Amino acid sequence: MTHSELIERIKSLAVLFGDFTLRSGRKSTYYIDKYRFTTDHAALAALGTKLAGFAGDVDRIAGAELGGVPLAASASMSAGKPFVIVRNAKKDYGTAKQVEGIFNPGDRVLLVEDILTTGGQVLEAARALTDLGVKVVRIVAVIDRLEGARENIEKAGYEMHALFTTTDLGLTPSPVQPSPK
Repeated sequence: MTHSELIERIKSLAVLFGDFTLRSGRKSTYYIDKYRFTTDHAALAALGTKLAGFAGDVDRIAGAELGGVPLAASASMSAGKPFVIVRNAKKDYGTAKQVEGIFNPGDRVLLVEDILTTGGQVLEAARALTDLGVKVVRIVAVIDRLEGARENIEKAGYEMHALFTTTDLGLTPSPVQPSPK
């Protein structure tokens, strides 16, 4: 699937219009439903190939619960590298881990994410990995909503890339507004 075809597929599958509240608490007149493109076999395969292009110098790929998991799995298969799953919080049963899968302290990791607004969730995942001695080499998102994520991620010291932006999808970025307290 070409770059342009993938943009069109994501637009047709996942861009919804209305009044939405985002994870950050911000309001938006459009919503990009990540589950509509991460559960589509053709879009997921193409995204995995694109994300794998950022994995050449890493030991493994990580995806944050929930939207980053299928992306990490697809990128892992495309790159031929193992992946780990970062939970939002440690589970309170079994092994009580926050990061699932096999990794070693010092591993270099590509952290993939579905959609970035402020970058809050992916930064939490990066901190969880870093706390375990893993080096997050870069963070790559499928879509950057252009609402502050890049600035927050780079301020935290991480390299950030996005396959697409809301502008690529023909959407006007929502004005950046303070998150509600």
